[in-house]
Amino acid sequence: MIAVIDYGRGNLGSVEKAFRRVGCPAVVTQDPRAVDDAQAVVLPGDGAFHDAMRNLDALGLLPALRRALDGTRPFLGICLGYQLLFSTSEEFGEGRGLDVVPGAVRRLPPGPKIPHMGWNRVEHAGDLKLFDGIPPAARFYFVHSFYPVVAGTVSTPFGEGGLTQMRVAPAARSDRPEMRVAPEARPLRIAWCQYGIRFAAAIEVGRIYATQFHPEKSQRWGLRMLGNFAAIVKDGA
Repeated sequence: MIAVIDYGRGNLGSVEKAFRRVGCPAVVTQDPRAVDDAQAVVLPGDGAFHDAMRNLDALGLLPALRRALDGTRPFLGICLGYQLLFSTSEEFGEGRGLDVVPGAVRRLPPGPKIPHMGWNRVEHAGDLKLFDGIPPAARFYFVHSFYPVVAGTVSTPFGEGGLTQMRVAPAARSDRPEMRVAPEARPLRIAWCQYGIRFAAAIEVGRIYATQFHPEKSQRWGLRMLGNFAAIVKDGA
């Protein structure tokens, strides 16, 4: 069973329904015990970063959420649930996130219309499990005004093979030892999107997966992605 965390943010019904469509049972829950007992955990979300952190704390979900992020079970963050994995956010003032992945959430720069809303291409190198069977320029549905800046990564130009693997730099590791991402043991793989700037549209580090876009709203390729996550859960990978 997959636990979809309900902290008052996100299109929970759509996420649960999408998992049902790919043949994987999921339960929407605010119960920390259900999160602890689940085979895998999904953190969806829409709305403001700091409000989400306060809601998680007020509902007593933060300890169970941190246990779900210890690397022993598959975890999927979606949209705001992706951004919450980073160290800090500047949305409505600087504040702390879950600090699982070193980096900061910043506002999209002036230029294209904000929020970034609608379909856009996501490029990947074929090395992310979530993107198995998904072409390198598949389109996914985005709704966001902020994006994560991943600390300690060095990007390379696009080539015929896509992007090379990224790693979290030693200097960029979290200051919380229990949530630290060891660069030599846990490579950080990234898929990219272009919207005024080039930003990390999805990441994979160990058993933690996360997307800035909404796979549950992304039709064919979004369902394929959720099916890939369900297969990871089933295989215990």
